[in-house]
Amino acid sequence: MIPAVLICDDSNLARKQLARILPHDWQSTIRFAGHGAEALATLKKYAFDWLFLDLNMPVMDGYQVLAELQKHKLPLQIVVVSGDIQPEAYDRVMALGAKAFLKKPVDSAQLAALLQTTVAVNPKVAVPTPPVIEELTQLDAELRDVFQEVANVAMGQAGDLLARLLNVFVKLPIPNVNLIEVSELTMALASVAPDSQTSGICQGFIGSGIAGEALLILTDSSFADIARLLNYQGELNTAAELELLMDVANILIGAVLKGIAEQLDISFSQGHPVVLGQHAPVTELIKANAKRWRRTLTIELSYGIEGFHIHCDLLLLFTEDSLKTFRYKLAFLMDDAE
Repeated sequence: MIPAVLICDDSNLARKQLARILPHDWQSTIRFAGHGAEALATLKKYAFDWLFLDLNMPVMDGYQVLAELQKHKLPLQIVVVSGDIQPEAYDRVMALGAKAFLKKPVDSAQLAALLQTTVAVNPKVAVPTPPVIEELTQLDAELRDVFQEVANVAMGQAGDLLARLLNVFVKLPIPNVNLIEVSELTMALASVAPDSQTSGICQGFIGSGIAGEALLILTDSSFADIARLLNYQGELNTAAELELLMDVANILIGAVLKGIAEQLDISFSQGHPVVLGQHAPVTELIKANAKRWRRTLTIELSYGIEGFHIHCDLLLLFTEDSLKTFRYKLAFLMDDAE
């Protein structure tokens, strides 16, 4: 009997990519859900053999779905598919009943090996175009979905690096992607850390027709816990805080840009980091920098560490001229998912 499959992911691109590499004879039994609550509702209506589950989703995330399914003990093989690859994420989902954990983007050979441990499949069978997945009416909406999925994978790689370095669990919300005018940038940043004093680093990058700046904004209340996690023994003065800020920026900016570059098959050169300011409202940090922009593709990635008062936002601001190259590169990802 052909297994029934439910793929739950808030990214249209991720759903298409995964469906495309599932076995040929499974294609007719694949259904989709855009968030955890929709997946649970679908599981109540229909019987499934496999659930492929993302972790970071709106409405209801993957951890909540796993906790809910654990109560009902359904005869269901659950495979978590996520860009959040830190060790603690793996341990948590396995404790909640997942059969396996696959890293995004999913490697077809690893998926075939996993399926062969449970059912007989032929990974060499050519996989045709999967059944039509819900179409988005606007190209911009589809591109935004692709941008978000690329950012999600890159954010997960950076979170994993930070988690392993500090031996902590890093909280990774859904990336926020927008194409905005510079006049809207200050308003967008105001929501990053309202009523908080912040410190910031700016670092330019360029490569293969894509250029921009990475802005790391760290709340001042985070420094004490960061110093503790990094085993900093000296006095926590302004100079020490700047050193810690540089360390965090070096880890996150480098890892995120590397993750994006690998997915788009490009390479970035990074400029020297520049201090935007210390102990100031976030809008003050950005005023001088914003004068160089007119319109920008903005990707906001927020990081928090469980059990600690640490919060930082990484904003990637891409020049308007970069959009043409981005569209060209992302078209290959969308074509591969068709």
